[in-house]
Amino acid sequence: MFQNLLYEPRQLRATEARLQAIYDAAYLGLKGDNLAVAAGMLPSEYRQLCQLDPIAEMAELKGRADSEAANSRALHSAAAQGDAKAALAVLQHSHGWTARQEIAVDVFQKISITQALADANARVIEGMAIDYGPTTDLQLPRRTNTNDPAMVESHSE
Repeated sequence: MFQNLLYEPRQLRATEARLQAIYDAAYLGLKGDNLAVAAGMLPSEYRQLCQLDPIAEMAELKGRADSEAANSRALHSAAAQGDAKAALAVLQHSHGWTARQEIAVDVFQKISITQALADANARVIEGMAIDYGPTTDLQLPRRTNTNDPAMVESHSE
């Protein structure tokens, strides 16, 4: 035997109670799906309600703005009464202030110009050259002395 299941879709309307629930959830800092669930709706219902009635989105924005204003007043009041942490928080978050940071980079590398010139003299002026003749991956290039005629002739053939 077949029984009829009565299904009645939920009516999405921005009632005063629903708007207050959205406002309260947004005031607490909830966002997205968590805001919808806290306001007693499915996330899809909340998104649909915001599309159908812009006042629902306005309730969320108003809740966030009122919360931020209340917390900002409390923070500014604490800073005015001498709370250094509150004053620092106001500077950092409201005014984009950051503490000065110094980075010390100490690179110590000693370069001997005398040694570099001696190496250059040995390679160029005294005739030391590197022979890049036929080599395999396991062989290193052979050093030859270009002032030695026997070495020059053997490689020039």
